[in-house]
Amino acid sequence: MPPRAHRDWIIAAPHPLREQLAATVGVSPLLAQLLLNRGVDSAAAARPFLTPDFKLLLPPEALPGAVPAAERLKAAADGGRKIVIYGDYDVDGVTGTAILWHALRLAGADVSFYIPSRLEEGYGLNTEALEAIAADGAAVVITVDCGITAIDEARRARQLGMELIVTDHHQPREELPEAALIVHPSACGPSPNPDLSGAGVALKIAWALAQRVSGNARVLPAYREFLLDATAFAALGLIADVVPLVGENRIITSYGLRHLGQAANPGLQALLAVSNLTGKKSYDDYDVGFLLAPRLNAIGRMGHARLAVELFTRADAARAEEIARTLDAENRRRQEVERQLVKEAEALVLDKGYHRESCRGIVLASPAWHPGVIGIVAARLVERFHRPTVLIALEDSLGQGSGRSVPHFPLHEALRACAPHLLSYGGHAMAAGVRLRDDQVDAFAAAFQAQAAQRLTAADLRPKLYLDDEVGLADLTTEVAETIQRLAPFGTGNPRPRLATTDVELADTPRAVGQNGAHLQLTLRQGPIYRKAIMFGGGPHAQELSEHGRLRLAFEPILNEWNGRRSVELKVLDWKPAS
Repeated sequence: MPPRAHRDWIIAAPHPLREQLAATVGVSPLLAQLLLNRGVDSAAAARPFLTPDFKLLLPPEALPGAVPAAERLKAAADGGRKIVIYGDYDVDGVTGTAILWHALRLAGADVSFYIPSRLEEGYGLNTEALEAIAADGAAVVITVDCGITAIDEARRARQLGMELIVTDHHQPREELPEAALIVHPSACGPSPNPDLSGAGVALKIAWALAQRVSGNARVLPAYREFLLDATAFAALGLIADVVPLVGENRIITSYGLRHLGQAANPGLQALLAVSNLTGKKSYDDYDVGFLLAPRLNAIGRMGHARLAVELFTRADAARAEEIARTLDAENRRRQEVERQLVKEAEALVLDKGYHRESCRGIVLASPAWHPGVIGIVAARLVERFHRPTVLIALEDSLGQGSGRSVPHFPLHEALRACAPHLLSYGGHAMAAGVRLRDDQVDAFAAAFQAQAAQRLTAADLRPKLYLDDEVGLADLTTEVAETIQRLAPFGTGNPRPRLATTDVELADTPRAVGQNGAHLQLTLRQGPIYRKAIMFGGGPHAQELSEHGRLRLAFEPILNEWNGRRSVELKVLDWKPAS
């Protein structure tokens, strides 16, 4: 079977403003096309996009609730009242918790943190934890990356006499929790950046707290150094939580990645070291999304995420190195469990016929599955079968589920329609979690699949490959590739540029490379121009490619450096016989 040859290529038409924007901004027509495809349609918008400016960061006042939260936290710190940060167990929650912990410590606060166990407590606030926190003498609880749907829990916190500040970015419901204060980019009124992640929200509160402790908009030197490290933490959260990397999020992420290697935090440095990233000239979204974030997430999936928070808060250099090694080992264990679960789940999909066109949603459950890994595996099934998927790990008559979605299927809305079969649910359009009784799995599956049948068409199930432009090999110069890098960091809202070639020839026989010949190395020719290409996972398709001397390729341009020489190569995503 050809690698992804079943995907529909959707190539953006040449934009009518392409040449004009290229001339005005002083960039190549290809880069102008990439900007226009991302909604950047003027020189005034292009310049800050290509060169993010820290001065354009929105002040804390722009986030509803951020300044009042900082004032409440400062009052609690000044009064010696005990503060507990209640964070989520994913990267966004871990980094946001670390940001607030450091900000409060600099303010002289009596502060600690609480991270629920993914496996034993599940997502978000829970009453038992709040009761234990109250019994330990906490006067103030501030959530990070959770709490916006915790109606009953907020009520219990009030009964316990604790001041609850909810900071979150997830989808709110019609009823908001009765907290002392809510900080949220969209739940309590409009804000210029409704797409902040939990760590981004924490950064704004920390900034506001720094200003109030400093008594000035210009913060004290200790806070200035801390806030630089805080942008690195926030960048990890923003990228890992897959929020749109545009506008303010792009500024925070750009500066955070730039500062990552220079961060004073021993935990960050230990994490870079164990990920073999120490000493890099620059860091990008790939480093975070595929190397750093999985190690941070793994400990929460396989064990307890409080270790990841300790890495970034209380740990000195020696302890940070020890924790980082543990995170690395847990990530390797997570990978092994994930591989086995993917095989089992894929076999079940085929056995139940969920891959057929008549079925537009997938729900699977098993008592043998690890609840910490099912979210990743659900994402793998979406990649392969292109259907919204919920996987459920069953234990002691209860099920804990994790879902991933596809475009045009807002998961949180579908789950709301299935709520009669659920104990709880939460999340957003593309990812969500559920809890339910095991005797409700079949009813939930039927309701979920009915929602998928109602909301999705057959065309929605066909995977699509969106491409920015069509180019010849001569267009792919090192200068062009370097300018394309100015669009980084890439992510939701600013995808990595993907292009299509015009017809090219195979200059020689495709060569299998890598372990067990898993990948293919190609040499392409178009007239007098030659370019190298790599197709990861393409090894099994060498013969079929060889049968087509002329091809069109969908690819990402990559800049390769070897022995001081730079060249442009093509990372092949898909191919078709020449037209």
